[in-house]
Amino acid sequence: MKIFFFDTHAFEKDFFCQSPLAPNHEITFFEGRLTEKSAPLAKGFPCVCPFVNDDLSAPVLKELHQNGTRLIALRSAGFNHVDLHCANELGLRVVRVPEYSPYSVAEHALGLLQCLNRKLHRAYNRVREGNFSLDGLMGFDLHGKTVGVIGTGRIGSAFIKICKGFGCEVIAYDKYPDENLSQELGFPYVSLEELYKKSKIISLHIPLCEDTHHLIEEKAIALMQEGVFLINTSRGGLVETKALIQGLKSGKIGAAGLDVYEAESDYFFRDHSSETLRDDTLARLMTFPNVILTSHQGFLTEEALRRIAETTFSNVSAYERGEILSNEVL
Repeated sequence: MKIFFFDTHAFEKDFFCQSPLAPNHEITFFEGRLTEKSAPLAKGFPCVCPFVNDDLSAPVLKELHQNGTRLIALRSAGFNHVDLHCANELGLRVVRVPEYSPYSVAEHALGLLQCLNRKLHRAYNRVREGNFSLDGLMGFDLHGKTVGVIGTGRIGSAFIKICKGFGCEVIAYDKYPDENLSQELGFPYVSLEELYKKSKIISLHIPLCEDTHHLIEEKAIALMQEGVFLINTSRGGLVETKALIQGLKSGKIGAAGLDVYEAESDYFFRDHSSETLRDDTLARLMTFPNVILTSHQGFLTEEALRRIAETTFSNVSAYERGEILSNEVL
């Protein structure tokens, strides 16, 4: 099948081109993002393959459909950027990569936590300048600390296992509790309010939807412990950034490790180092020494990229053969 890839990056091309399933398809890579203006480029392609920050609103979907597209093969797990109601009305099928490597994201979350806790980013910069002082670099043992995990799917459960390995006390919240998982890994499910109040560290591992948008806002932060560490490797929209900044200013939030940002689509995955940062909220966030912001790289491991390529091509092949689409978004 002819597949048009939008928002293509150098780090992923080789994995798609070298996949054993690649010869079954005709691939066209395009570095620009999918927008209403760029959608006509995919004319004549029955399948388009967008990335996490591409625009899949109703006008874009209608343009794609008019030009012959019938399958949207997301190369991501999240689908909050897709107007599913419009896709269904047009008869567009939407498939995704529901999982690639839960360990990649869970391990990145732990990396952000430990970097913030042990001030590794500050220590690195000091030593490079010849400053070997230890003042201001004190952290705390993870052992024995209470970690609140919001979302216990594959990534959340992988993060729980890691925290258990450090000797942490884990409590969790999930809209659909998995009691078997709770017994297997040895953690209790609690309410969100209890999790906020008891956790020294809170890590988010849930999808972004209407119910979870701005889950972490002023009222939620007010319930948290003084100096709580907040880790978000899921979706930027889970956290209200202005409330986060207020929490950092007041000291209520002791540190924030973020791999996502709610307005990231204007900046992430691109080099803007020679430009003026026009997003005042993002600029303010980056001024805090107790904030580490990475550009949505939690998935960026060899294992994850290989799985993304294989699953994407398998989804397309299944559609082409008229088979049941096990990874369809309904």
